[in-house]
This record gives sequence, structure tokens and C-alpha cells, in this order.
Amino acid sequence: TISIETKFTNSSDNSDPEYAKVGDSGFDLRANLEEPITLLPFKRFLVPTGLHFQMEKGFEVQVRPRSGLAVKNGITVLNTPGTVDSHYRGEVKVPLINLGEEPFVINNGDRIAQGVLCPVFGEGKVYLESTESLNETTRGAGGFGSSGIQ
Repeated sequence: TISIETKFTNSSDNSDPEYAKVGDSGFDLRANLEEPITLLPFKRFLVPTGLHFQMEKGFEVQVRPRSGLAVKNGITVLNTPGTVDSHYRGEVKVPLINLGEEPFVINNGDRIAQGVLCPVFGEGKVYLESTESLNETTRGAGGFGSSGIQ
């Protein structure tokens, strides 16, 4: 069994992040607000959480939408998945956007997103090398929609 220690501080009045069920890959991120925020359709707001993380190099916390908020209300994370790098010590804030048709109220303590600890290969493990050309593949430069829908 692998065990990875990830430290955090919580400057909010909300409960500490935790995994709701055994086997969950994500833990809840809650809004840390002094007063409710009404998120109008197609508007965005950077929601503070009061959380700060410390993780080992080679890991990140990905900030992902909550599926229920997305399906029922059209609320999602704007830059999903958001990345919290291992060397970042600032407060985690979640950029939410309302893609729904109705205003949505966010209250202090609401579960607004989920955090997932993920291994990453970045600086020190990945080396970017400039070259004059790339090898050919069967796909080539075929981009969006190039493989069809069936």
C-alpha cells in the first residue's frame, strides 16, 4: 500500500478537507466566504477556500468540478483541471463559472469543487528539446474532429 503525506493549513471556519467515502479519488473543497455570492449565468467568480497545501515535489493537487453542481446547475471550474503546484504555498482559490440558465448562490461552507492529488512529471524529470522537425504519424496534424464521430 502506498501512503503519501500531504500537509495543509485551513484558515477557514469550515471542516478540514476529507475523502467522503472509501475509494474516493477527490476530497471536497469548500467556499470560504464572509457573505453569500450570487453567480449570475455566464459570470465567473474566484472563490477562496482558506486552504494552503504542502506536497512532495512530483505531485500536484488538481482542482476539478463537482459532477452534481455541473449537471444540476451548470456550475463548473473555469480552468479545469486547475493545478496547485508542489511549491505553491498561497491560498487555493477556485475559479467557478455559471454555465446554467439561473443565478446560483454560493454560501460559506458549500462544497464547490474537489481536489485530487496526482503525480506529475515536470521540471527535473522532463526535458524539452527544440528540433527542426517531428517524426511522421498516421494522424499527422489532424486535429479537432479529424477522426469523425463513428
